[in-house]
Amino acid sequence: MKINEVLKHIGLSSIQGNETEINSLKSIQEATKGDLTFIANTSYNKFYSTTKASAIFINNNFPQDLLRDDIINIRTDDAYFAFVNSIELFYGKDEFYPEYISEKTIISDTSSIGNNNYISHNVIVSENAVIGNNNFISFNTVIGKNVLIGNNCRLLSNIVIHDNCILGNNVHIQSGTIIGGDGFGNYRHSDGRFTKIPQKGNVIIGDNVEIGNNTTIDRATIGSTRIGNGVKIDNQVQIAHNVEIGENTAIAAQVGIAGSTKIGNRCMIAGQAGIVGHITICDDVIIGASVGVSKSIEKPGVYTGYRAQPMKENLKEEIRIKKLDKLEERVKALEKK
Repeated sequence: MKINEVLKHIGLSSIQGNETEINSLKSIQEATKGDLTFIANTSYNKFYSTTKASAIFINNNFPQDLLRDDIINIRTDDAYFAFVNSIELFYGKDEFYPEYISEKTIISDTSSIGNNNYISHNVIVSENAVIGNNNFISFNTVIGKNVLIGNNCRLLSNIVIHDNCILGNNVHIQSGTIIGGDGFGNYRHSDGRFTKIPQKGNVIIGDNVEIGNNTTIDRATIGSTRIGNGVKIDNQVQIAHNVEIGENTAIAAQVGIAGSTKIGNRCMIAGQAGIVGHITICDDVIIGASVGVSKSIEKPGVYTGYRAQPMKENLKEEIRIKKLDKLEERVKALEKK
């Protein structure tokens, strides 16, 4: 399609008289003639001089002196968002599935299923479950007793939604995820034995939530484990019983959050971070990769290091550690004197 068709689709100004054909979207390293690409991070500026792309989205602050005349340079406030908005134009929207319920699906007589749902084979819908409208539920998924599922949800294969859990609207869950399994609650006796604490609560998931593959969100001991509206959770994340996650928080892969921790709104938690239980993290906190959070965080900001510290403090500490060898040499030299 013509470049101006792409720009019209994403709401950008057209380029008068330009008839350049765009065939596909590619990364800046892979793009060739006929491809549209983008640069949103300055670390990729180095690829601009060698890319073979026909057109490129760039941010408004992209250096003028780097621009090439043989590329259509499209300045925008957010080059990455412009590129993302172009994806459906070339690859189409997610496939629409017509209303369908497989004969190999087991549905309880006491459950309620709305309109325009696609339910694949070997799905189990248990007693008193309520499923809204326009949902897609893939094969081998189990929906427990008294589960409530809203509208426009997408549940892929091999998912388990345990009894009494609640999903809002526009919830997307990837394969292998388990919602509402028992929390890790055990009482330790004086002689070292453990007794399992009954896990009788549920999980409540808000609207517009996305949950990745093989993630587990445990039911509360009593009450609810809560995932707020707009939360985005990556693959292989463990969220323990009675955790509460605020709205529009993003959690990357392999994060572990222990029980009864409360995380605020608009937080970002990078991969492999570990968060202990019974603490509070305020709104607008960024936690770096592999950071261990052992106490509450009460001020917004970026936290890094083995034990979560404000990033500036952590960087100063790392610099001091790097200087230890030279300091030791100086001390030895002074001792010899």
